Amino acid sequence: MKAAVLYDWNTPLVIEDLGISGPGPGEVKAKVMATGVCHSDWHVVKGEWSHMPRPIILGHESAGIVEEVGQGVTKLKVGDHVVLTWKPGCGTCEYCQQGWPQVCETMPNGSQKPTNRKTGATVAQMVGLGGFGTKTVVPVSAAIAIDKDVPFPQAAMLGCSVATGVGAVINTAKVKAGTTVAVFGCGGVGLNVIQGAAIANAAKIIAVDLLDNKLQYANTFGATHTINAREEDPVKKIIDLTGGLGAHYAFEAIGLVPKPYEQSVMCTRRRGTTVWVGAAPLNLSLTLDARALFYERVIMGCYLGSAQPHVDIPRYVSLYKAGKLKLDELISCKFKLSEVNEAFAALGRGEVARGVISYE
Repeated sequence: MKAAVLYDWNTPLVIEDLGISGPGPGEVKAKVMATGVCHSDWHVVKGEWSHMPRPIILGHESAGIVEEVGQGVTKLKVGDHVVLTWKPGCGTCEYCQQGWPQVCETMPNGSQKPTNRKTGATVAQMVGLGGFGTKTVVPVSAAIAIDKDVPFPQAAMLGCSVATGVGAVINTAKVKAGTTVAVFGCGGVGLNVIQGAAIANAAKIIAVDLLDNKLQYANTFGATHTINAREEDPVKKIIDLTGGLGAHYAFEAIGLVPKPYEQSVMCTRRRGTTVWVGAAPLNLSLTLDARALFYERVIMGCYLGSAQPHVDIPRYVSLYKAGKLKLDELISCKFKLSEVNEAFAALGRGEVARGVISYE
């Protein structure tokens, strides 16, 4: 297999030729066909998630084709097209048993890891997937069969950015029709929050970003109003746009610096709900006035859009095929595996809605 390997923080990924064995019992080996370039991967590259092991194959938003099935696997067969989820859940812990696999106590991984063909050393895979490699072995629970007419780059995004963004609206916040939603950050996840709000029939969807090109993307995905936070105070503007009340719901979908987290709370009305979706660097601290929650505002965390992947991903496929979920528009640029460092550079410059590594 070929893979893009990160050996140290703030260094370019290196394309390597690695070895990988077949699947064990209850596992499948998949040929990866496309993987989204996510800010979570970028956190690792920059050393902001320094708890990750090295060397490591990044990439966790993937789709592919089942190449081999292990002993006992009956739900999938060779040739099936699948979305790979990095949080399938163990199925037996308290959280899985209550329908919350996204916060499962464990992260089931495949037993077969890629190896350096010269030294035999194991190479880690981000969250057990390692989507910036052409092959991966995962538990069968981490592979979700989809219709074969869904293109792989579009299907890949269902595994993270779509599941997280749309799910934050529908599953976590349970946004009601006719309400006002504010979204801080119009990257891949934020745009999916916006279109999730549109699917939920929010009446007013206010997008906030620092870049005009991102705000233009937001309009495509359903924003009714846009605010460039470099030019005006987004909290004041959101309160003005809502008749002095504030938004019913606000979502922080950036995960980089404290200010948008704080603004996402202060722009909501009494009993408003704020959902923090952005995956922050380690040890990011916030300062919030203790009276900010005095009028029964609520702050909620969100992990993978509170997803039940085996339920939600087929539904998102149906919405896409019905023309109600924008996946084609989400892809700004496709890159080859050899261009993975260029893909991260484009992400860092804020040039893309979503970049995708395509192996086709």
